[in-house]
Amino acid sequence: MVGAEMLNWSDLRPADGRPATGGSATAALLDAVLRPTDKVLVAGPHSLELLDLIANKVSTVDVLVRSAPDAEQIARVVSGRVFCGALDRFTGTDLYDVVVALDGLPRLVGPDTPAMTWTEGLALLKARMSPRGRLLLAAENAFGIERLLQPDVTATVPRNADWPGVVDGTLQAPVGLAAIRTALGALASTTTVYSVYPDLVAADLALLTPTGPLTAVAIGRSVAARHSGSTLMDPYRLIQDAIAAGLGRELAPVWYFVIGDKAPESLPAQAIPAGEGVLLEEQLLAALKVDDQAALRRAVPAYATWLHSLDPESAAIASPDNVIVDGTKYRLFGSGVVVSGGAVEHLARFVRRAQEAGSRQPWAGDTQALTARLASMAGLTIEGELTVALDNLRPQGQAEQLATIARLSQELADANEQATWFESQLDGIRRSRPYRIGHAVLNPARVVVKRLRRL
Repeated sequence: MVGAEMLNWSDLRPADGRPATGGSATAALLDAVLRPTDKVLVAGPHSLELLDLIANKVSTVDVLVRSAPDAEQIARVVSGRVFCGALDRFTGTDLYDVVVALDGLPRLVGPDTPAMTWTEGLALLKARMSPRGRLLLAAENAFGIERLLQPDVTATVPRNADWPGVVDGTLQAPVGLAAIRTALGALASTTTVYSVYPDLVAADLALLTPTGPLTAVAIGRSVAARHSGSTLMDPYRLIQDAIAAGLGRELAPVWYFVIGDKAPESLPAQAIPAGEGVLLEEQLLAALKVDDQAALRRAVPAYATWLHSLDPESAAIASPDNVIVDGTKYRLFGSGVVVSGGAVEHLARFVRRAQEAGSRQPWAGDTQALTARLASMAGLTIEGELTVALDNLRPQGQAEQLATIARLSQELADANEQATWFESQLDGIRRSRPYRIGHAVLNPARVVVKRLRRL
């Protein structure tokens, strides 16, 4: 116990806050940076899985957490020392080869810390580094992608974890990547910055350069899985647009700073497929958007032919949202979602995702009707019930819902205007002199034909 311990609090399993940091990208970073001879200090709440990984990777590991129940639980996982208390009370002369603070700084202090800023907290961690030591640090982005996806309701209904940790000052990271680099000072010259998605709790991806269509797909999947409920905007489509605009780093929810060491460009290493190409789903959506039926009639049969050439296991995960197109070549993106039923079911999944994204459809109809139209382009027919939902689907994002309503309203207004114009043209024709003469001439002939038919 070093002081300012929180005796009735848990960051590993909080009642109304976020759990300790973790994720596959975090584990991959630790695995890449840590060495067997390292003496490590883990500062802040990290998942037990990460602590076990560190303990098995290095020679010695010490842990600093503010929660007394967490400290007791962690002591059963690591063989090193476990310190319980606030960072400002953590005194001593021990130096470490690696300081791991991948949960950030805000949860390194409790309500008994009178004042501390982010820069002061960083200075205390730096003081624990050996002359050639390395620092793994996380900082949350104050204007990350989640600000565009979910409204912040904690301003009116604060949780216990949302109350200020210090009376004077804030341990929140400076706003913006440039401000954080400035706060790092001399350390910035030896710092590698990773953009982390989707958040601190489950860091699935950590990328040095979040650019390119395939990178956008990987990030989009991660963020969409994290925000699977109702959102302000469609997470998957928003990520696609953000990466295309070159804002992948600026809008990342979290940044990892690797100071004094190097790590792979992508974490995990195989997170982004190698090679060129775009997702087949994006190609089909682009054709639907501009009503390019010629492109659809080329793409759908080619996809169906390639799908039939695959083994059953590969074919089951080869939906358009999991297939990369590079010219006339196709390859799988990743593990994908297993879909049974062949090409028709895969096309049905594409139609469903297009409806959920609020994409424009050039044809009217529900999921089954649109699937049947696409399948017919490859000479396929729907046999039996589709496994995907057949109901008309609404877009996930509220912005896409409003855009769909506005688009359909405009298309309906245009159709009504055309119908009114055609009616006026027909009315004018009926009133014209040639029409009335022709009607007078032909009407007796119609009467004769009807009487002959009766005979």
